[in-house]
Amino acid sequence: MFGLHDIIKFLWSFFLILPMVIMVHILGHITFAAIFGAKGIRVRLGSGKKLFSFWKIAIHQFYFWSGDCEFEYVTFDNRLSKTIILLGGSTFNLLSMLLLNLLIWFDLFEPNIMAFQFIYFSFYYMFFALLPMDYPGGAHSDGKALYRLWKKGERGVSSVDCQYRC
Repeated sequence: MFGLHDIIKFLWSFFLILPMVIMVHILGHITFAAIFGAKGIRVRLGSGKKLFSFWKIAIHQFYFWSGDCEFEYVTFDNRLSKTIILLGGSTFNLLSMLLLNLLIWFDLFEPNIMAFQFIYFSFYYMFFALLPMDYPGGAHSDGKALYRLWKKGERGVSSVDCQYRC
């Protein structure tokens, strides 16, 4: 039975857990972009009207909806570095799921519904990031960007959440 307690858990996970998963994913992209010498890195959490920004992070009205990062220049600009950058988001999602499971395994973190939801949303986000598909408006998933990079040899590939402005 779906009751008031379940609605509260849903709202908690939708407005807090999902944005955390999105930020972990974006952090993966920008970490590897920075390792390969990316310049002009900017992060946006959400869509709609910009609420506020700090450092190079902009928080938008619908912060729980999506997120992305962009950068203008990569010092080590080749297929391998772009592949690692595009896979960085899903890599961080996978590592965060493994870390949470290890913390639970070693009794350092209590298993609860929020941990389950974090793992669920992480897997969901990772799955759809790696699925090679196009989004409305012509943007690509990370998987489709990788396909275009390797199969079609395109140099300036970007995904919906990792945009390379060359």
